[in-house]
Amino acid sequence: MSQEAINAADLQRRETSKHTGTLPLATIPLHLYYHTLYEKLGPQSWWPAKTPFEVIVGAILTQNTNWTNVERAIANLRRERLLSPRAMERIPFSRLAALIRSSGYFRQKAKKLKAFVRFLRDEYSGSLKRMFETPTSELREKLLGVHGIGPETADSILLYAGDKETFVVDAYTKRILFRHGWVGENATYEEMRTLIQSHLPRGVSRYNEFHALLVTVGKNWCRPREPRCSECPLGGFLEAGQ
Repeated sequence: MSQEAINAADLQRRETSKHTGTLPLATIPLHLYYHTLYEKLGPQSWWPAKTPFEVIVGAILTQNTNWTNVERAIANLRRERLLSPRAMERIPFSRLAALIRSSGYFRQKAKKLKAFVRFLRDEYSGSLKRMFETPTSELREKLLGVHGIGPETADSILLYAGDKETFVVDAYTKRILFRHGWVGENATYEEMRTLIQSHLPRGVSRYNEFHALLVTVGKNWCRPREPRCSECPLGGFLEAGQ
């Protein structure tokens, strides 16, 4: 992105801010972050799963661990033909916990998986299709009431398994938004989700790609320690913001 484009975008946002009386900390429109990353990194093809139910299982198992550990657990479940709601509800708890051991906190996660399939049976007769026919805001509230499903997991289920318009905020997203001046250090999940959805044109595919692109940036460049800002596709934006 040229300096002229950055300056023009900055001027446009400053003019817009006059109507609200506030000036955003960040000076680059968020949609330019998306377009820059998409042009430089290309589509990320997320979420890596064969079925919507596998997405849901992965969203629960990936809590507090990396995806490599989750892949091993999912491979075990696939080998045992357990990647369906009915099969997962029927398998003994101890056996399920053993199969997902690689994902860490495996007993807690086994309880969460069991809680979700019970919820699916009780509320929607075991049908994911029926579940995802529920209006997004209503379904999100219901998911948040299921044991072990917090906002990030609920939004991952909605976006990646249900093709619902909601943005997923994770640790990578917060780190990037904070370092680029979009949010304060104590910003809440809902504040960040609302911010992104209000600044980025809506759309399931756009939300999907932007979240995946931010994860790629967080893994490869915007690291917790020793970030590689000079090599990052967003490095120029960070310099402009500073």
